[in-house]
Amino acid sequence: MALTSKYKRILLKLSGESLMGDQEFGIDPKVVSQFVDDIVAAHHLGVEIAVVIGGGNIYRGVKSSVDGVQKVQGDYMGMLATMINCLAFQNSLETKGLYTRLMSAITMTAIAEPFIRRKAIRHLEKGRIVIFGSGTGNPYFTTDTAAALRASEIDAEAVLKGTRVDGIYDSDPEKNPNAVRIPEITYSDVLSKGLRIMDLTAITMCQENKLPIIVFNMNEKGNLLRVLTEEGVGSKVIP
Repeated sequence: MALTSKYKRILLKLSGESLMGDQEFGIDPKVVSQFVDDIVAAHHLGVEIAVVIGGGNIYRGVKSSVDGVQKVQGDYMGMLATMINCLAFQNSLETKGLYTRLMSAITMTAIAEPFIRRKAIRHLEKGRIVIFGSGTGNPYFTTDTAAALRASEIDAEAVLKGTRVDGIYDSDPEKNPNAVRIPEITYSDVLSKGLRIMDLTAITMCQENKLPIIVFNMNEKGNLLRVLTEEGVGSKVIP
């Protein structure tokens, strides 16, 4: 029986750290290749896919050798780090035969289109993978917030947050072996329990736009397709 996706248009949020693999910083080509294979499989279902990638794998390496960077400057450094990841991801997607568009919140006409909402939606409708770089283009906002913002702007049906764990837990499962997995939770409970799924601004924005968030293990090959086609994979934040 042919697989059918529960969502027509999604935004996939990946942390920069997820691209490191076992390295201390930088990009692990094997990890990127696996993520791209999963996106290819989802794309073949007819899902329209936008991607936001953080920059922690690059900027963490910078921070290890640079002290005293002013907050705003540091945030702009982080935005540039996201573009390095986006370019690597774009290259890998295109080597697998997918058409892509990289859109930046900061003007970088030599390597990316400026973000224009209508153009982004048109690219998605044409079956292109749209990668959003540079966060929101503003300091003091995380790439989680950028993901919530872009997902709302392009009318995505869900934000899929790919992590190293298989859902939402009442405490950090990598530190607490007795952490309890929560299959489904409301935005209000996320906020009241102080669960660090995404930052407060991102959670609030998703709540206001009734945009579900699904947290799942992106490092497990094939999991993206499972999230789209099966019930009970990952954890879901609902209104």
